[in-house]
Amino acid sequence: MLLIVIVIVCSIWYAWRAFPIISGYGSKNMCSAIFLQHRKPADVLREDLGDFPLSIGTFTVNEKDSSVTGSVWGFAKRKTIYRKGIGCTLINELSEAEIRSQQFNIPPAVIANRDTITWPYGDKADSVSSTIDKAALDKTIDHVMNETKDGKPCYTSAALVVYDGKIVAEKYARGFDRNTVMLGWSMSKSLTAAMTGVLVKQGKLDPDAAAPVPEWASDNKKQKITLKNILQQTTGLDFVEDYSKYSNVTNMLFNKGDMGAYTASLPLKYEPGTVFNYSSGNSNILSRIIRKTVGEQDYAAFPYESLFRKINAYSFLLEPDASGTYIGSSYSYATARDFARFGLLYLNNGKWNGEQILPENWLAQTITPAAADKRKHYGYQFWLNGFDKNDLTKRWYPDVPADMFFCDGYGGQGVYIIPSKKLVVVRMGLHVIDENKFLSEVIAAVGG
Repeated sequence: MLLIVIVIVCSIWYAWRAFPIISGYGSKNMCSAIFLQHRKPADVLREDLGDFPLSIGTFTVNEKDSSVTGSVWGFAKRKTIYRKGIGCTLINELSEAEIRSQQFNIPPAVIANRDTITWPYGDKADSVSSTIDKAALDKTIDHVMNETKDGKPCYTSAALVVYDGKIVAEKYARGFDRNTVMLGWSMSKSLTAAMTGVLVKQGKLDPDAAAPVPEWASDNKKQKITLKNILQQTTGLDFVEDYSKYSNVTNMLFNKGDMGAYTASLPLKYEPGTVFNYSSGNSNILSRIIRKTVGEQDYAAFPYESLFRKINAYSFLLEPDASGTYIGSSYSYATARDFARFGLLYLNNGKWNGEQILPENWLAQTITPAAADKRKHYGYQFWLNGFDKNDLTKRWYPDVPADMFFCDGYGGQGVYIIPSKKLVVVRMGLHVIDENKFLSEVIAAVGG
């Protein structure tokens, strides 16, 4: 009898915690897939939401009000709404009416006929160097597009290789093309870092100064957290990044209306600057700092006018949380080509078409790990491949040069920047591939 009671209590506890996460995750991702990517609901259910426990959810699309509602066996209903120009937002802690009444002033971009302008400023193809082994490169791209893991497809949606500033390989899965925006997941963190860099260049933020978080002003311990601590994931905040269960990150993304405020309120677990702890919460604190620094009038347009449009990347879209702050940790969409343009900005030390968009020393700081990062594998919201040239086991990818740094997102989204090989490689998809094999084969094919 006692065992039965325990099972019932545990089941209720699981449902109370997990069901809102399942229905929230599913409704949010279904909404963006339908209204941003223009995918078919059946494809999304099979490819994105087909695995347990997401498969126990039910997700209903409402074309009339551009929304998706999720539930689990009728319980824990969660609704996500789509708003043109700013994407999808899961309703949390604010009413639907309050969220829909928010104003986002993003002036439309004036875009020329891009097919007449040479890449990367436009989309006109340029000649490819004869030194490239095109057959080997095509074979590598074909393999990654059809790669499987444990007998299941990895669903690579896009693979793109830029060598010496030129596109030398590009391929898309069925239903995707060069105009399809794709979810970057945690690659969003690198975008948020770049926005921070813009404000540092403008003299509005200082990495070494105390982070301008209002809630921390009267907290003697949190006052010690610098902007650099946030960028390098060494704030010391007690944040658990675990997507396999109810944790801080799933609670933040699918239950909280102001994600930055939620994370800022968490207690310290470590002295600031002493322990590396990868946290999507830190990235959303950073996004909230950007909002307060820029000001309400200019905030919505800031990422577009100060960064994306300057690098001729017009497809980027950042989705906000219910409070109106861009979800700097997770929800960015762009075409594979525009993610590649972002990689090129960093490959070129923050300069684009003659303009220094990021501080001249920003790249050097970005690829310098914190002293607290024992593995030396993280910089300013970018992952690093490692610096130990004599011990390849300390690299993420042992067959890839040590100077590689990269944006990385859930499911194997990646923008890989390899300065020594003049390469930017983009891979987008739903499940992780063998990235070490893929990248090493690309390097070999281009003559590396």
